[in-house]
Amino acid sequence: MKKKLNLTRRSVLRGAGTIAIALPWLEIMAPTRAYSQQYNLAKRFLTVYTPGGTVRDKWASSGSEFNFNFGPILQPLNSLKSKILIPHGLDMKSAIGEQHQGGIIALLTGTPQNAARNDYSGGPSLDQVIANRIGGDTPLKSLQVAIRWATGKSHGLLHPINALNFEDNGRFNPIPPRLDPQQIWNDLFGQLDNTDPEALALLTRRKSVLDFVGKRYQTLAQQLGMADRARLEQHLTKIREIENALQNEVVVGGACVKPTRVDTSDYNPKSGLNSSDTGSIKDNRTDAAIPKVGKLMMDMIVMAMACDITRVASLQWTDTEAKHTFPWLNLSDHHHYYQHDGGFRPNECQKIYTWYAEQHAYLLQRMAEVDMGGHSLLDESVVFIGSEISDPPTHDKKNMPFLLAGNGGGLRTGRMLNFNGRSHNDLLSGILNLFGASANSFGDPRFSTGAITNLA
Repeated sequence: MKKKLNLTRRSVLRGAGTIAIALPWLEIMAPTRAYSQQYNLAKRFLTVYTPGGTVRDKWASSGSEFNFNFGPILQPLNSLKSKILIPHGLDMKSAIGEQHQGGIIALLTGTPQNAARNDYSGGPSLDQVIANRIGGDTPLKSLQVAIRWATGKSHGLLHPINALNFEDNGRFNPIPPRLDPQQIWNDLFGQLDNTDPEALALLTRRKSVLDFVGKRYQTLAQQLGMADRARLEQHLTKIREIENALQNEVVVGGACVKPTRVDTSDYNPKSGLNSSDTGSIKDNRTDAAIPKVGKLMMDMIVMAMACDITRVASLQWTDTEAKHTFPWLNLSDHHHYYQHDGGFRPNECQKIYTWYAEQHAYLLQRMAEVDMGGHSLLDESVVFIGSEISDPPTHDKKNMPFLLAGNGGGLRTGRMLNFNGRSHNDLLSGILNLFGASANSFGDPRFSTGAITNLA
């Protein structure tokens, strides 16, 4: 009697040492749940944070669920309207604590500031919970990056005023983002540079991976049906093609291409260490490089996901104080000045928020252009864009300026939904369920009324 094979979606063929290659999906791996349902689960999660809320009357969209118009601030996203869902009318009720700190901590955790945890979170952030579900077999379970981060009172250091991500391990420790674009590029894509002797040696070792697993393939193939055997043969052939391509190209297969490296020598990723509480100390050279660095960060996130280096990422466009200038917008004072410190300046704030919307459009368009095999990277992803407050002059957290994008988990976009003051915790649990969970609440249960169920 043949021994029953026990193959899962994460099964690999192992050879000498640590050499292993993942198997393709085979019929023998079919889970209890129908394959079509598995395929529809979201595969990637990306969060994007922008500071200081918005100018509400210029951000708000008008119309009905399927027939709505973006407000002036969101106009740069018009061409991507069919890929966006606006969850209108959500209140961040769990944002209890200091006005900005409580907001950024609650944004992804759904918990108030916790005095027993040094005023950080009392629970994990959504991205880390999702990472533990879908990121276990990737080189990086999650990736956190930030631009012009830890300005003002935090002086370049991790602080409740700039902490977005929290571990999902019972300790809920804050996770500092990566700041140096060149180091991030090296860590993620340096091994693909075939001019680097060390990288070239690594690629040479990888070339012969099939030689280590050939005998094991023959054993496995004898136990498979004809359809599975053909799939496996096709899979191994494709791997050989990729390995051959690595000798002369930086393309490691299909959608995975290293992003163009950009000179960021004019940008100081640790500029926050020299900041003042009031933002009076300016770094105009670094500030002028923010658009260039931001574009590189977005390109690296997209390719990290396309290459399956990670499936979960977070991008912070600065911290809640945002005490840096915007020279490319001809704004010489910092964002916090235009929000509060200099009195609310709606025209200047609108320019800033519109620029952020342009960056969101670039990011989503890049994701939409990546072909993952008959569908785009955006199609299999969920992107959550949010802020720590809604209204800058009042620090109000009602009707939060949130956006969802992508079609991962069957997320139905091209819609505007009105939740009439419902807690944003319900949105967090609804997002989690797009990744195959069955959560009825997320974060502090005092602020949950049940997962939002009409996202998909």
